[in-house]
Parts: sequence; C-alpha cells; structure tokens
Amino acid sequence: MAADDSAVTPARRARVEQALAQRTGSVVAVMEAVRRRHNASALVRSCEAFGVHEVHLVTAFFRPSVGAARGAERWLRTRVFGSTAESVADLRARGFAVYVADLAEGAFTPETVPVDRPIAILFGSEVRGVSAEAKALADGAVMIPMRGLTESLNVSVSGAILLRTVADRRRALVGADLGDVERERFVAEWLERETAGRRGLVARVDSTTPLPAPRPSPR
Repeated sequence: MAADDSAVTPARRARVEQALAQRTGSVVAVMEAVRRRHNASALVRSCEAFGVHEVHLVTAFFRPSVGAARGAERWLRTRVFGSTAESVADLRARGFAVYVADLAEGAFTPETVPVDRPIAILFGSEVRGVSAEAKALADGAVMIPMRGLTESLNVSVSGAILLRTVADRRRALVGADLGDVERERFVAEWLERETAGRRGLVARVDSTTPLPAPRPSPR
C-alpha cells in the first residue's frame, strides 16, 4: 500500500521527525524475561521517552499492556528473538558491547559503564535476574548503587534509571546517531499505518447502512 502524505498534518509529521532526530541508534535495551507484560511495557515506554530507539524482546510473543506502554511501542523498533543468544549475536554482528543489569561484584554503574562503542543493556526477570547464559555472553555487568535496605528495584524502574543515564552519556559523546536509513524507513512505515487507518475509517463511513426514510407525519 502506498503511503499518503496527506494522511498526517505537516505539524504532526514535523513532530515525529523532530523526535527521531534526537534518538540514539547505538543504545539498545534487551528484555530477557517478558512474562510480566506490565513491567516490560513500562520499560518500553521509558525507552521511547529517553530516545532509545531499539528494543529486543526475548520471547515467542509480546502484546504490550495498554495502560503501561501508552502506545510507546508504535514509536520504537521492537524486535522479537527466540533466545538470548540470538539477540546477542545480532548485537555483536553490529559492533555492540553487551552488559547485563546485575548486582555483580565489580559491576559498573550507569555513570562508569563504557559508552565509547554501541552498547546494549540486558534486563532479566525480577525474581531470578538475568540468566546464566546472558552473564556468560555479556562483556560485564552494570548496577545501580543503592543506599537503602532494599536489595533490588522493579525492573521497569531500574531500566529507566540505567537507560536515561547511558543514553545521555552516549548521546553526549557521539550525538543523536539514529541513521538516515532507519529514520526514513521508520517514517515510511508510520505513514503507511496512518494511511491504512485513514482508508479504513473512510471505508467504514462509506459502508454505513443508510438510515431509513422518515415516515410521513400524521395529518
């Protein structure tokens, strides 16, 4: 289906392109456990808010929680992988370093983890954390220093804290580096969705059953 520029207003298109111009393509969030849709959806929302364009979901199927995601998945490149190894292999092929979010001895903090190359942060489940496979495949770990008695944070909260700092540091180093090809592809796909939605709305309006003719008023 050919995209139709008239499906969106110039102001709305400018807003989307402005957001894409501030995004980083060299920070990726990987979610290894997406059984709790609400938490995974909240983390997707944080990625979009902080300009992290690409998210990997290690799962067979993912349906975002409407209340938690608030439609953020529409504005990201979400990719589904059957295993952690497949996601990491894809990242490695593109030159990414991979760090697991884990309370490991010697772990980096969001302020000290190296960002001199593309970086992916891999998040595990709240109960078990990241898998042994993920730890073995990773370049290291990154953790959030805490001063209280609580030993962990909700994964969506820790993800938001980590990704904001890492994305800001990476952006300060290399700028907003989402490639032109990806930006153009994303805008084209968005326009196709908008065009399809508009055509569907028009079709529904056109196919509406005509109302019956009014009855003559009694004399």
